[in-house]
Amino acid sequence: MSKKTILITGAGSGLGKGTALGLAAKNHKVIAGVHKWEQKSRLLEDAKKAGVEDNLEIIKLDILDLMDCQKAWQYDIDILVNNAGIGHSGPVSEMPVGLVREVMETNVFSALEFSQPFIRKMVDRGTGKLVFVSSVAGLTTSPYLGAYNASKHALEAIVQSLRDELTPMGLTVATINPGPYDTGFNDRMYDNYAQWFDENLHFTPLKKIEEAAKFMAEHQFDPKEMIDRMIEVIPQDSHDFRTILPNDFVEKCKSYQETQYDLKSDAIDPSKK
Repeated sequence: MSKKTILITGAGSGLGKGTALGLAAKNHKVIAGVHKWEQKSRLLEDAKKAGVEDNLEIIKLDILDLMDCQKAWQYDIDILVNNAGIGHSGPVSEMPVGLVREVMETNVFSALEFSQPFIRKMVDRGTGKLVFVSSVAGLTTSPYLGAYNASKHALEAIVQSLRDELTPMGLTVATINPGPYDTGFNDRMYDNYAQWFDENLHFTPLKKIEEAAKFMAEHQFDPKEMIDRMIEVIPQDSHDFRTILPNDFVEKCKSYQETQYDLKSDAIDPSKK
């Protein structure tokens, strides 16, 4: 496999960080975009420990910051990995809509806006690859994760449209759909409802939210599996449009989608019982 120049957003933590280091170890040229300056220092330390600092260039990249984006757009890359994302938790029936808007802005609108200048360059030369880190949350729903689900469902539609538009022009387009991996992201997302939720004001039982958060905390997987697959798949020229892990989540997602066609309007989804 030839050496690729790969830009990864959200590379300061979690799956993005592990993937950036792993791709650099495979001798690819990695431009690792981190959200905060503090993450740059920590990632550089890890890169030196792994002996991959020569293959890893770290830039400050908040995809909502125009200055950061303009600097990143100057790079010529083979592959763009849109990994940056956020989440908010809590009942969407009561959540401040501004929080839903914030998740959509980061996970959908800014991801697309950041991609477009790179897409132009790729189309002009007739080659290039776009990878969007989505989630199984883009193919299912979970109580109290409606804002995150909505953003990833929207992202799925955007990426499928990009695929339909751009593959005839020589580009490769794909999603990566992780299940609940123990990177800290899910825990932070489930914790943040406490910033606005008040059980004396809101009608959703607090106990139900806490139970959902506890279930997530206790049912997460070792992220190494997902990182290893991302390192394998991202540089490839051709592979499945969706990369879903753990493997049994493929059938879970399909089953969830099929159930929606038969579910009655007053029935509880069997997966939520």
